[in-house]
Amino acid sequence: MTTLANNIVQSVQIERIWFSGDNILHVVLSDGRDIGLPLKRFAWLRWLLKATPEQRSNWSIEPGGFAIYWPELDDGIELRHLLELQPLS
Repeated sequence: MTTLANNIVQSVQIERIWFSGDNILHVVLSDGRDIGLPLKRFAWLRWLLKATPEQRSNWSIEPGGFAIYWPELDDGIELRHLLELQPLS
């Protein structure tokens, strides 16, 4: 995904994810950002909060790094939604 911040165009993609505890999803981007998402805080992530550890561990990054998908849960998160949460610096 290409983003525009302060008139600088850069390409960013999801590189990896990990969970801390039972309720925080971390998404690491190619530009070095580690976005921590408290699952309880975002209603649109409650489906992931309710998932078992086994279901959470079965994920894939979509080609091009634009989304994370959990096939067993038939749901995912798009990078653009994560970037909308981040303040521009």
